Amino acid sequence: MSTITRGGQMLRKTVLPVIAFTLCVLLLLAVSGTQATATMSSVATSGPASDARKPLPALERPASLTDKQWLGKQLFFDTNLSEPAGQACAACHASQVGWTGPDAMINLGGVVYEGAMTGRFGNRKPPSSAYGGDSPILNFDTTNGWTGGMFWDGRAAGLTLGDPLAEQAMGPFLNPLEQNNASAGVVVDKVKQSQYANLFIEVWGTHAFDDTEQAYQMIGRSIAAYERSVEVSPRNSRYDTYVGTGNGLTAQETLGLSLFNGKAQCDKCHSGQDFTDFTYDNLGVPKNPINPFYSELAFNPLGASWVDLGLGGYLKSAGHGVSVYEPELGKFKVPTLRNVDTRPSAGFVKAYGHNGYFKSLEEIVHFYNTRDTMPWPAPEYAANMNTREVGNLGLTSAEEKAIVAFLKTLTDTKFPQVKQKLFLPLLAR
Repeated sequence: MSTITRGGQMLRKTVLPVIAFTLCVLLLLAVSGTQATATMSSVATSGPASDARKPLPALERPASLTDKQWLGKQLFFDTNLSEPAGQACAACHASQVGWTGPDAMINLGGVVYEGAMTGRFGNRKPPSSAYGGDSPILNFDTTNGWTGGMFWDGRAAGLTLGDPLAEQAMGPFLNPLEQNNASAGVVVDKVKQSQYANLFIEVWGTHAFDDTEQAYQMIGRSIAAYERSVEVSPRNSRYDTYVGTGNGLTAQETLGLSLFNGKAQCDKCHSGQDFTDFTYDNLGVPKNPINPFYSELAFNPLGASWVDLGLGGYLKSAGHGVSVYEPELGKFKVPTLRNVDTRPSAGFVKAYGHNGYFKSLEEIVHFYNTRDTMPWPAPEYAANMNTREVGNLGLTSAEEKAIVAFLKTLTDTKFPQVKQKLFLPLLAR
């Protein structure tokens, strides 16, 4: 064996193991140092609840957002504002689907989304969180009936803050079936520990956190400011271009618009720039038989026999008399039609109606047209059902398709780029 060969063997037996050992030690020290630094940083910035806090998703601040709107955006996407942490407002209101439910499999089935607590479900489909800023304080109009408020049943009436949208934003944080915080104080404390706490003070003043109730109201007002922003409610669809220029719609879409405002009578409720008059109606929508709320016995002791009474149920719980609430039983707020077809792909399933019974625009338009002339399932609540503008419209198949084509022109052209989970059904993959 040559001297060179023996030298190489000796090098491998002695020098190389030493180098490997040294590298391992250095790697171990580096990891330990990183963990220690992260721990110290967490303790220094987050306080006692630091272990549960998670970094916010990557957010962009468009130049169009004011400080208050930017604060509202961070609150809207903060996954730490639930108990346990992990569920932001955006979990049920994703931009890519028109600010409503982002899971196509859930939309295809029971529609109701699971809250922060595993196994707990609410009772209704998430409505769009966009285009609600013009909803007035809930009031009884002698011409149009009950008008305004927020939520499907109007319970965010606006009587406390003078702003139903801000009151609505405060609701899910304390709902045990949604974000599940024990109190407003818990939510305020989490905001105090957040990475945007200084911005909260800049927007609302040096003493913003001194009064818990007022701070909680400021959280609601900030989110409402974001929901009113041009990022969430931009009114920049093809339809808006058509309104501004008189161009941009196909012949079929133009026919659909004419039918929408004429034979189909859609504009009787879906009126104004945001395609809602903020009133309430009972369209005879059937029960969604696989709504998971039927199995939520701790919060719904009636089980499958539970009937959603909508506005009337809220008015009854608010202490109104029988003559006030009974005519409103089974009525739900007329939703905006903006972004009614917004979806990340053609195969993504969206649901329609307060309980998501309908799984496509084609289906719900056909129901409006033929409710009284075809064997649809029985309505969830038959009394107080609208028999004037729905049920027997006499639309042809081509006219139904034209209306659907028009509704698709109400999709806004740009949405904020935020890392959100979108779940597609297997049939769409």
